[in-house]
Formats: sequence, C-alpha cells, structure tokens
Amino acid sequence: MVDVPVTPRSVAVFAHQVPSEDVTTTTGGPGRTTAALTADAVLLDLDSTLVNSLPSLIRSWSQWAEEHALTPAQVRAALGHGLTAAAIVARLLPPERRAAGLARVGELETADVADVTALPGAKALVAALPPDRWAIVTSGNQLVARARLRAAGLPEPTVLVTADDVGRGKPDPEPYLLGARRVGADPARCLVVEDAPAGLAAARAAGMRAIGVTTTHPAADLDADVVVEGLQNLRVELDGAALTIVVNGEA
Repeated sequence: MVDVPVTPRSVAVFAHQVPSEDVTTTTGGPGRTTAALTADAVLLDLDSTLVNSLPSLIRSWSQWAEEHALTPAQVRAALGHGLTAAAIVARLLPPERRAAGLARVGELETADVADVTALPGAKALVAALPPDRWAIVTSGNQLVARARLRAAGLPEPTVLVTADDVGRGKPDPEPYLLGARRVGADPARCLVVEDAPAGLAAARAAGMRAIGVTTTHPAADLDADVVVEGLQNLRVELDGAALTIVVNGEA
C-alpha cells in the first residue's frame, strides 16, 4: 500500500489567551495555568479531537490511492488535515472519476473502524455537556462520522454537521456557522474545540473563540485562544444557564 505519513503527536502544552470578557485566567501554581471560557454552545471537531481515527484514515487512503494508481508523492501533495474527502479527491482525480472515487473512499473509511477509539477526556467532556448545548462539526461524511462515533463508544449528538451538509468545508466558516445555527447559538457565543489549523481558521472566520488540542499539530501551528494537550485538560462547569469550560494546562 501507499505509505501516507502523518504529523507526529506533540506532547507540549501551550496556553495563549486572547483578552475577552468571556475568558478569565488564574495561576494555579508553578507551571500550571487555569483559563475559564464561557459559552452558549460548544462545537467539537471529531477526528483527532474526540476520536483517534488516524490509523484507519491512513489505511483507507493508502488502499484508495493504490486502487487509483496514485503515487505516494501525489497523495501527500493532496492531503490536508481538516479537508473534506471531496476536496482531496478533487485534487487527485479528473472530474468524470470524482463521484465514484469519493464513494469508494467513503466505503473504505466506514468499514475500517475496528481500532477507532475515544481520545483521553472525550467521554467525560461530552457527558458533562448539556445535550442541547453542543454539536460535532466534522469534515467527514455522515456515514463515516457515525461509524467512528459508534466504534469509539461516544454518543451521537443532537446536532451533527458533516461534509454532506455544506458546500464549502474548513477552512471556510460555513460548517461552524451551520453548527451554530442548528444548535441555536450566536456564533460569537460559541466555543470551538479543534486539532487542525484549517478548522481553527474556520472558527476564526466564523467569529468564534477556539481551544486547540495538540493531537496532530504542534502548539505553534494552532491559532487559538487556548491550546492544550488534549480534552483531559478541559472541565465543564454549569451554573444555571451559564456554561463554562475550565482549562487546566501543565507545562
């Protein structure tokens, strides 16, 4: 199969807070910072934010590339974490072959979920969020997203925005704006959690605050209000209608 490399995981923790009335910070001791971000809704990316699907993704796209007689260099040039499968296929195949090519990679990704797992802190985070105050916004299609959620043992949210729902994927703001609309929240009062620069760029363009997680990219590549190692650094606090995400980061 074609060898499709991925960015190694970073274990660094970096915090950069943008001044806002909805972001407060306190020092919790040497090497430890706590930030508190209030929001009306939390919009979560799926792959490499809530679930580890990288091995599945690599196998699926490697098999797909081999079936379509593509070289490793061609695949590497087209791949971009956070891009939709349709955008990647469009970079690699002529127009008359794209529909079949997109359907095929969807079949491969939906079937290959045996080792998809929830990332640390994912189950606790979504369990603590009110069902009507969070959504998943993913670049994958609906079948792939649902298959990965089931494999990881995570609940399907009331609002699930996938590549099937939008005309333009991340870094365009359309996916996150649709997520905000469906969850019934002002975009300026939404908090995005993302691992990819494309997703964070989409959140910024949508006028939303964001938390970056360093599961696929180093902290220096993530333009977010706060950057942490993973979801295990996040805690949900509810006080009546007030929803706060408390961030604990260890340097």
